[in-house]
Amino acid sequence: MESLSYQDAAAMLAWQVELGVDECIMDAPVNRYETPAAAPKAKAAEKAPQRGPVRFVEPDVDLPALARAAAAQAGDLAALRAAIDGFGRCDLQKGARNLVFADGDPSARVMIVGDVPTRDEDREGKPFVRADGAMLDAMFAAIGIGRGTDVPVYMTLALPWRTPQDRAPSGEEITMMAPFLERHIALADPDVVVIMGNVAAQALLGKPGITRMRGTWAEVCGKPAMPMFPPAHLLRNPLAKREAWADLLEIKARLTA
Repeated sequence: MESLSYQDAAAMLAWQVELGVDECIMDAPVNRYETPAAAPKAKAAEKAPQRGPVRFVEPDVDLPALARAAAAQAGDLAALRAAIDGFGRCDLQKGARNLVFADGDPSARVMIVGDVPTRDEDREGKPFVRADGAMLDAMFAAIGIGRGTDVPVYMTLALPWRTPQDRAPSGEEITMMAPFLERHIALADPDVVVIMGNVAAQALLGKPGITRMRGTWAEVCGKPAMPMFPPAHLLRNPLAKREAWADLLEIKARLTA
């Protein structure tokens, strides 16, 4: 077959367009039954498993032992306060407003240990404030000692930070911070320790149950200790003031013996 000239090919193409041809074909027919099946689509790459943020898992650490070592380095009350503030292992510190360390005269013969800071104590950074503090002052003033008297008292709490939503502290939190409390008593060196509440009893006597233990002398850090109801309990249960008065008389007798 003779090759077409450019002009003839252009004329034939124009004629086909006029006839409605809109698809170009090859110069040889294609048998569609012999064409291979469409190649399968490439398999989507499997997604990598989602991973959370990388966390450093600290090996098991004896936190009470670390607390004991930190407390032992404190040679005075100011150093002990700094040691507690810098301990950094108790999560309660993250949510508390203030470290509640102590109030009163560190040289007092009577050291009172309460439970856990309330909202007011957390706000003011001192133990036994507002209604609880007024009740405590009235209780001990009845036997001639306390804030504003010639025979002062010294006060602290079993835990230095308020718990979230005032929940009960866990046994781990109490045990972790107990070495600091024991060192606090050793540095203050009182003649009598007053244990006010279940948390204080668990920290110093190893078990709660202030209702069973109150009124019976115990020993804490080599000191005579009297467990008794805390002021908050007496405000809620006025009838318990009778037992509290008996405990106060025991404390007065021990101091004057």
